[in-house]
Amino acid sequence: MKQLSQIYLLLLLVTMLNGCSTIGYYSQAVSGHLSLMMSAEPVDDILSDTSTPVDLRGKLTVAQQAREFAGQRLALPVGEAFSDYVDLDRPWVVVNLVAVPEFSLEPHRWCYPVLGCQAYRGYYSLADARAEESQFRNKGFDTFIGGVTAYSTLGWFDDPLHTGFTRLAEDRMVALMFHELAHRVVYIADDTAFNESFATAVELEGLRLWLSDQGKPGQFEEALDRLARRNQTLTLVEDFSARLDVLYAQQDVLPDQQLRNRKAAIYQELALAYQELSAEWSEPGPFGPVPVSLNNANLALFRQYNQHVPAFRQMLRNAGYDFADFYKAVKTLSEQPEPQRTEHLAALSERFEEHL
Repeated sequence: MKQLSQIYLLLLLVTMLNGCSTIGYYSQAVSGHLSLMMSAEPVDDILSDTSTPVDLRGKLTVAQQAREFAGQRLALPVGEAFSDYVDLDRPWVVVNLVAVPEFSLEPHRWCYPVLGCQAYRGYYSLADARAEESQFRNKGFDTFIGGVTAYSTLGWFDDPLHTGFTRLAEDRMVALMFHELAHRVVYIADDTAFNESFATAVELEGLRLWLSDQGKPGQFEEALDRLARRNQTLTLVEDFSARLDVLYAQQDVLPDQQLRNRKAAIYQELALAYQELSAEWSEPGPFGPVPVSLNNANLALFRQYNQHVPAFRQMLRNAGYDFADFYKAVKTLSEQPEPQRTEHLAALSERFEEHL
């Protein structure tokens, strides 16, 4: 009955939309999510099945422990999320398309019910994503298609576990669960930086407590190392983005071919700088193994994430690590106009210091 009510809700959302292209996109979204829901099996049934592979049994057992921990220790609204499992035939659950004009770092934005406008378009079919990508490329846009390990329906539906989770190492799987559950707490339409930074802060602090509870506090340093690599990459990206902004501001005075040549030279420098930065890292960085090939779409997407993580971790510290009080403070902040939110978060970031 619960699953049927969620199906009806999906169908209702589609009937509220207008336009052939809109209906076409949401039809694939609904059919993709329906397929996910209809393929789901209760985790308890899988665990009780003696034929379940040992590795999967171990991951699902840990996931169930993490669900309980998320509700009790992190005060996250777990509900029935992650109580089912889907065996996917691919490492990603959806792919996202990002499209940015040739001489800009401002991405094309798609607008959705509830979610607001986002700089990406999600597809359950890689072929569908590539079909829309070709339309943007024909217009001269820079594009990027990337696999997404998991997504949150913000509590509208009971999101299942799936292969995207269980392919990960245990600590990363648990961290991802905390991250996706955090999106159920607060979500601001049109503010990806706020939403993702908050979820990443919950993910990090939740993982820290989880690993301590598991007697593995040393592993938290690995998570911080991953965050440090992202922050180092973000600093590099911001530096080169500033150079690209200066170049793109000259569109009215420079010929297109000259703009293209200078743009290509800047991206070549960025690729070399990233290669030097990542040379001492123990694993590939945010852009993957070197050498990398980057464009406006890669940079536009990357810049939206994680910039306010220190601020939210400071807010949690100010709340005495009481997650319920922390969430109340975050919800209050989310009600402020965007300029005030950003200013407040910037001030909190300045105060944050890492304490291991």
